[in-house]
Amino acid sequence: MKPTINTRRYRINPETLQLERVEHGVRYWLRRSGRYLIGGICLGVVFFYVYHAFFPSPREAALQSQNRTLTAQLKMMERQVDQIQVVLDDIAQRDDNLYRALLGAEPIPQSVRLGATRQISYYDSLARMSNTQLIADVQRKVDLLEKELYVQAKSYDEILQLAKNQEVRMENIPAIQPVLNKNLKHMASGYGWRIDPVYHIRRFHEGMDFSAPIGTDIFATGNGIVVYAGWRQGYGETVEIDHGFGYATRYAHCHKLKVRVGQKVKRGDVIALVGNTGKSTGPHVHYEVHYQGRPIDPRNYYFYDLSPEDYDKMVQLSSNMGNMMD
Repeated sequence: MKPTINTRRYRINPETLQLERVEHGVRYWLRRSGRYLIGGICLGVVFFYVYHAFFPSPREAALQSQNRTLTAQLKMMERQVDQIQVVLDDIAQRDDNLYRALLGAEPIPQSVRLGATRQISYYDSLARMSNTQLIADVQRKVDLLEKELYVQAKSYDEILQLAKNQEVRMENIPAIQPVLNKNLKHMASGYGWRIDPVYHIRRFHEGMDFSAPIGTDIFATGNGIVVYAGWRQGYGETVEIDHGFGYATRYAHCHKLKVRVGQKVKRGDVIALVGNTGKSTGPHVHYEVHYQGRPIDPRNYYFYDLSPEDYDKMVQLSSNMGNMMD
């Protein structure tokens, strides 16, 4: 026979010292049932939250998978946008420093290229959405690319219009070296900060020096009109040519002048001979290119005279020359 378990409770009567069965009322049983019920509910709640914390529902698992895929795609898109930005920056550099320079157009200011496309609050509102900072960043870059592409397209329209009537301009602007210098051995000093040969201090050199024997031909570097031919303090015998389109050139320290004021010259015409006049420490021609009244680096205006390899060598030579001859 199976033993039976007696679930009845007894207590000792302090007066009779006898065991007496404890009789429980309805309140006792309600209280006891309530404790079990509350305990079960608490245990169920704890189990529910623990389960959902470590074991997402099928719907949540699917959403998490979609979120991971979307995040990976956005990161890939961001890398692609960054690569496009690099290419566009290179196009902008060539546009400002080559195409627009050759056609006499002013560079496009960075403030125009990078102008704001949307209010900052728009991006802030994106960032405040549920974990979409990455989306806001990509959107900002895409908007910037759209702005830059629009500006670049308008720039090319302007360049195309300028190029249609540039035959005369291309004949006038400086485009060759002032002396025969195919092997670049006549390069003596470049444009920029150099050491003054007389005062031995740093001074900005507004042109390039080409050393050559006295009597060597000096050529007009572009078509134009002679606006000065004579002696200038410091420069010695000097020729200055107005090429139009904002360009002018200066040829200094000449031995003999071959042109007069008002004379029209063409690129390659002999306008003077190399000399050693004025503030000069040896036979050479000091050559300057001015645009809109300001001196600019002449080495960017030898494109009819130098191959790409020779131009690279010219840039290196002119950058390394620490002294000047005037």
